[in-house]
Amino acid sequence: MLYNSYTFIFWFLPAALVIYFLLGHWRLTRLATISLVGSSLVFYGWGSWRGILILLASIFFNYTLGHLIKRTGRRWLLVVGIVGNLSALGYFKYFDFFLRSLNEMGSWNLPLWRVLLPVGISFFTFTQIAFLVDTYKGLANDLNLWRYILFVTFFPHLIAGPIVHHKSIMSQFARPGAQLLHDQNFNAGIILFVMGLAKKVLIADTCGPWADAAFNTAGPLGCLGAWAGALSYTMQLYFDFSGYSDMAIGLALLFNVRMPENFDAPYRAASIVQFWQKWHMTLSRFLRDYLYIPLGGNRKGPARRYINLIITMLLGGLWHGANWTYVIWGGYHGTLLAANHKWQSLNRPLPMWLARALTFLAVVIGWVFFRAADFSSAWRHLSAMAAVGGLGDMRAATLPGGWNQIIILLLLLGFVNTFPTSRQWSQRQMWRPAQAWVTAGLFFVCLLCLRANFLTRGQSAFIYWQF
Repeated sequence: MLYNSYTFIFWFLPAALVIYFLLGHWRLTRLATISLVGSSLVFYGWGSWRGILILLASIFFNYTLGHLIKRTGRRWLLVVGIVGNLSALGYFKYFDFFLRSLNEMGSWNLPLWRVLLPVGISFFTFTQIAFLVDTYKGLANDLNLWRYILFVTFFPHLIAGPIVHHKSIMSQFARPGAQLLHDQNFNAGIILFVMGLAKKVLIADTCGPWADAAFNTAGPLGCLGAWAGALSYTMQLYFDFSGYSDMAIGLALLFNVRMPENFDAPYRAASIVQFWQKWHMTLSRFLRDYLYIPLGGNRKGPARRYINLIITMLLGGLWHGANWTYVIWGGYHGTLLAANHKWQSLNRPLPMWLARALTFLAVVIGWVFFRAADFSSAWRHLSAMAAVGGLGDMRAATLPGGWNQIIILLLLLGFVNTFPTSRQWSQRQMWRPAQAWVTAGLFFVCLLCLRANFLTRGQSAFIYWQF
């Protein structure tokens, strides 16, 4: 079920809220928990119930291991849990990729298995690996079955994060009055949800077709078209995923749960290190805590630190999908991080404007690999951006959006470099007298755009749901 659908907005969400808070009002807290589990499973299985069995199998496997780890403290049980989770992720997400790679490298003609890829498997797998590690460290103590199922399936974070820790979420559900409606949380949640919906429907879905036209074309691609396509995807990806994160955080707030922020104006970063402190922040922390630091982090000298950074980002790239372009993108960012740390050690800071411009340029180049279907397509696009074969047709009329595309992209560049983040905007006291009207207006415009999109292209899924 999509957040940006009439079914979710007008049927599922109101029903889930009413049932949960009514049961809470009647002090039937366990039934309230079970109702939210049921709502989350309906949300996950909407349109296709096949993945629910895999999700539940993963939950009971990790819940059982968590109990055993808490009771015995055995490290080998933690290893079994991590290997089991990664093996399941590897099978469902990468087995066909492995067979396809073998076929491409040699004279193999192995048939693909067409393995079902459960929606959100990367996110609920990482969430449960973090749970097992936290349990081993003594940080996760609430092992009630229904609350654990709720922790994993809670629909605001189930499909695409933010990646959360058991203690931080379940301690909020366990607070007195957590199942009662709180006006302040509800109002802030609605504002964040609507702002995220606006990002998705008004901006990301506008830039998406422009990016598709540039990256999917088989015809000649000029320098202007290549840059416009790359910038369109740069904006589409950010507003799509940060919009999703705003909506997820806002939805959780409706249920009195505060989830961690996932974006903090990443396109204003003055270095690649800072970019990864601001982009997909919960994944960055997960990779740091559960991969980079166990590899040795920066504790074994600069050379080992650079190697650890590159390994971490290579695996982080592969985590995003079964395609070599993701591995290249991860290696590219790992190399940039290593170079960034080396430059910082020289203590030669660049002017802020130059540092931000170079960082943004490096990020845009990386997104080309992230979006392209294969390496040859990425290289073709980058060659056009560098005008290797000449500038090509530089007329705005050749762009799918014409001059409107150029103007909107320039406005969005200004927006991401100057406007406050969604959370900052929603928390500013000066806006509160007008917030209700602004929120209602945005919501109404979004509904009109949803209707228009549905009639022309159908509903648009969030990009990160494929990971």
